[in-house]
Amino acid sequence: MNKVLIRGLVAATTGLALTASLASCDLDVKPKYETTPDRVYVDLNGYRSVLAKVYGGFAVTGLGSDDNLATGGGDVGGIDEGTSDYIRQLWSAQELSTDEAVLGWGDAGVRDWHNMNWSASNPLIRGLYYRIYYEIAIANEFIRESSDDKLNSRLSGADVAAAKRYRAEARFLRAVAYFHVLDLYGGGPFVTDTDPAGVFTPPYRNRQQIFEFVESELLALSNDPDFADPRTNEYGRVDKAAAWGMLSRLYLNANVYTASQPGATNGTPRYTEAATYAKRVIDVPGYALSTTAAGNVASAYGRLFLADNHTAPARNEIIWPVTFDAGNTRSFGGTTFLVNGSASSSNASWKAKVGMPQGGWGGMRATKNLVNLFGADTARDTRGRFWTQGQNLEINDLGAFTDGYGVVKFRNVTSTGVSLGGSQSQSSVDFPMIRLAEMMLNYAEAVKRGGTGDAGLALTYVNQLRARAYANASGSAITAGQLTTDFILDERGRELFWEGFRRTDLIRYGKFTEGTYLWPWKGGTPGGRGVETFRALYPIPASDRAVNPALPQNPGY
Repeated sequence: MNKVLIRGLVAATTGLALTASLASCDLDVKPKYETTPDRVYVDLNGYRSVLAKVYGGFAVTGLGSDDNLATGGGDVGGIDEGTSDYIRQLWSAQELSTDEAVLGWGDAGVRDWHNMNWSASNPLIRGLYYRIYYEIAIANEFIRESSDDKLNSRLSGADVAAAKRYRAEARFLRAVAYFHVLDLYGGGPFVTDTDPAGVFTPPYRNRQQIFEFVESELLALSNDPDFADPRTNEYGRVDKAAAWGMLSRLYLNANVYTASQPGATNGTPRYTEAATYAKRVIDVPGYALSTTAAGNVASAYGRLFLADNHTAPARNEIIWPVTFDAGNTRSFGGTTFLVNGSASSSNASWKAKVGMPQGGWGGMRATKNLVNLFGADTARDTRGRFWTQGQNLEINDLGAFTDGYGVVKFRNVTSTGVSLGGSQSQSSVDFPMIRLAEMMLNYAEAVKRGGTGDAGLALTYVNQLRARAYANASGSAITAGQLTTDFILDERGRELFWEGFRRTDLIRYGKFTEGTYLWPWKGGTPGGRGVETFRALYPIPASDRAVNPALPQNPGY
């Protein structure tokens, strides 16, 4: 969905029906209008506007803040509005708990990410949970109002077909939200469009059941004639390739998601399916790696994370982006958080480099583990771009922004070098939720782990990524003997760092909670330590369990 369209979010179904469907989740949902479905779903434009709200749930925090960045307009209460953004919260849970990033702020709950001592009362874990279930609720309501009977009674001709396409997209977005429940919390309350839009207590579904639901939805969408074929939808909207990409990701982690306990990897492996769906995406005509540098502004890799990454060649690698625009989708989350949060608040050169001359929040830095993934190749591997001037590699003090190298990845600069930060330091960088490089690495890992596929092709994919990273310089290619699963984990770290994969990857490799792999401040000590295995899942918020007796707590909490 184009960037301007998302600004046209309407409250539509966030009235009584939505609030009721979330009642047992203890969400402080704040409806903006008393609009009812019969006043919104009157034509295709009404459906399109509400679909924009479903997409916008990943990008903005509410209606009021979208326009003026004022507080009080958030969709989810009980948490700072800017912090409540979906991407910001998801990124924090997936990155700040790992070897890739630290955040020195003293806000409530932040240090728990590093200390790995979070509880069921952590406000950030609670806020992420509520944001995910808010997204599920608005998707459910859209799907409920898009039944065949309702579409046929409200629309006609081509508009019915278009609305059915919208319905398929909402199903996909709901499946993604449930995927995040699966990955982060294991199980949780289960509500779909078939449940009543009234006050009721949702049943609990365990991890195996959530896995099966997500799988069934993505498989159904893969064959749904109402779901857009690959690359036939407008930029920012999803299609069958996105469903295939999520299936590949789901199957790559199936042995974790179907395991006997949190942190275990003894579940049913699905590596052949992971490779199959990854290759299906790779083979879509028109998808291609970004291999053209933006002059002296950015490398071919760096171009993927610029403010105009919605244009070719970057957009040809991004299968599904969450779109942001400095003038239209503003918040203190998303890539605004990633660009500002990782830049100094006082270094003008640093702020100019990332396109935020009046921004910079002095927050996130890299651990030495991330820096060391690039070894001596930081000068040649164009992916490893760190701000080292005035920074220390070692992190002796989490609260000192100068401890830890800065990460220069997401930059609010166009490929022609124009800064788009503006006076409010908002970002126009789109966040890649799925991109081609992930699919290539998924294929390689799945084949190396025993999935049916072509080992030679797996090596080719990895070397294509490395050739791009090294600007086709000699010495980037590896041999078949070097392509081990451990090498692939490191390569995922180099290629996908700060894109929200690391926690999931480390759990799959048995390196997240274990004492055999450490990083600075893991477990709350400067040198790192192992922690309890149950930390591989986050707890169900205590506030939700207090209002829904059907919800068990995850082991250990």
